[in-house]
Amino acid sequence: MDKMESVFNKQKKFFNSNQTKDYEFRVEQLKKLKSAIKQHEEEITKALFDDLHKSSVEAYTTEIGFVLNSIDFTIKHLKKWMKPKKVKTPLFLFGTKSFMSQEPLGVICIIAPYNYPFQLVIEPLIGVIASGNTAIIKPSEYTVQTEAVIAKLISQTFDESYIKVITGAKEVTSKLLDLKFDHIFFTGSATVGKIVYEKASKHLIPVTLELGGKSPTIVDKTANLKIAAKRIIFGKFINAGQTCIAPDYIYVEKEIHEELINLFKKEIKNFYPDYNEFGRIINDRHFQRLKGLINPDKVVFGNEVDEKSKFISPTILDNVTWDDKVMQEEIFGPILPVLVYEELEEVIEIIKQKEKPLALYMFSNDKNEIHKVFHELSFGSGGINDAIMQVTNPNLPFGGVGLSGIGIYHGYTSFQAFSNQKTYTKKTTKFDIKLAYPPYTKKQEKIIRRFMK
Repeated sequence: MDKMESVFNKQKKFFNSNQTKDYEFRVEQLKKLKSAIKQHEEEITKALFDDLHKSSVEAYTTEIGFVLNSIDFTIKHLKKWMKPKKVKTPLFLFGTKSFMSQEPLGVICIIAPYNYPFQLVIEPLIGVIASGNTAIIKPSEYTVQTEAVIAKLISQTFDESYIKVITGAKEVTSKLLDLKFDHIFFTGSATVGKIVYEKASKHLIPVTLELGGKSPTIVDKTANLKIAAKRIIFGKFINAGQTCIAPDYIYVEKEIHEELINLFKKEIKNFYPDYNEFGRIINDRHFQRLKGLINPDKVVFGNEVDEKSKFISPTILDNVTWDDKVMQEEIFGPILPVLVYEELEEVIEIIKQKEKPLALYMFSNDKNEIHKVFHELSFGSGGINDAIMQVTNPNLPFGGVGLSGIGIYHGYTSFQAFSNQKTYTKKTTKFDIKLAYPPYTKKQEKIIRRFMK
C-alpha cells in the first residue's frame, strides 16, 4: 500500500468515526483554517509574487482576503444550513411529517489550478469542512512556491487523517484519481476536465468541474463608454488575463468602435504606468502559446514581451474575425481581441453557435437589448455593466454550463456541493389508516382516486 492510499484509508476511517459531523467540530476547523491563513499571510503573499508576480493588493483581494471573507460568511450561516428542514406533506400521507437534511459525503478530492493557486484550493476546502467531510488536496505543481506554503499550512494545522496535501506532477494526479473518492472537485481546463470526468465515471464518483471557455463581452452604443472601458480593462488584465471568467473577447457596436479602442488604451496606461504590478505568465509553454496567438498585423496596442520574465504587456488586437488564431481557443492571457458588429441579433446567433461560456458581460443602458442577450444566451455567470465581480458575492452560486463546467459552489452552494440531500418521513403510530393496505375494495379504490387525482 503506497502513501497516497494509506492517507485515503486513514481519512475513510476518521470520517466513519462521525467526528466531522458535529457542528462544533466544523466551526472549530474553520476557525483554525482562518487563523492559519492569517499566520502565514506574509508567506502566501510572497509565494504568489514569486509564482505569478502578483502584487500584494491583488494577492489579498483575489486570494487571501477572498477566502477569509468566505470563512466568516460560512461560520455565520453554518448552523442554519445544517438544520434539517421540514417540508410540506400531501394530504394522502395524513399523519406523516417530511424532512430534508444535508449529510456529508465522505472523502473529497480537490484538484486546483495555477491561476489562483491559493484561493482555488481554500475556497472549495471551506465547503468541504463546513459540510463535514475530509479532504485530500492536490495543488498545482506549476506554482511551486504557493504549493509549498499550502502544504506547510495544512500539515501544521490539520492531521493527515482529516486534511492532507499531496504534491507532484500530472502522474500523481492520475494516480490520485484511481482512488474511490466520494466527490472530486476539479478546477482547470476542459481538456483535463474530460480526463477527470472519465476517471470518475469508472466508480460513479460525483464531480464538480469548474472549467472555462471564451467568455464574450458586448458593448453597445448606449453604454457609458468611460466606465465600460475601465471595468473591462480591470476584469481582463487582472492576474495578467489568467482568469477563467475574464472577458475573452469584445464585440463592440460599429459606431463606437474607435472611441472604445482609444479608451481601452487610456485605461491600460492609467492602470499600469510601468507594469511593475502587472502579472507574469505562469510558464514558458503558456508564454509561447500566447505569443503565437498574437497577429502583429492586428496589434493596435501593446505586444511588449520579455521571454526571460515571461512578461506580455496588455495587448489589444483590432478588426479581429473568427478566422483568427486568437479566436480558436480560450486565451487565458493579456490579449484582448476586438470584433465589430452592426446588428445585435447577429452577435447573439454567433455566440449561440459556440460552446456555452463560463461568463458573459454586457455594457449597455438599453433594457430591451440587455433582456434579449440575457434571455437568449446561456452562460454560467455574468454581469451587466460590470466584469468578473459577480464571483465575489458569496450569495451567488458559481459554475459553468456545458463545456464550461459541471456543478456550482460558493457560500451555501459549496455546503450543498459536498453534501447528500437526505430525505425522510416520520409517521405517527397513534393511529394507522388501513386505506392503503390490501385486500382492496371498490370503495377503497374510489377514495384513493379522489385523493390522488
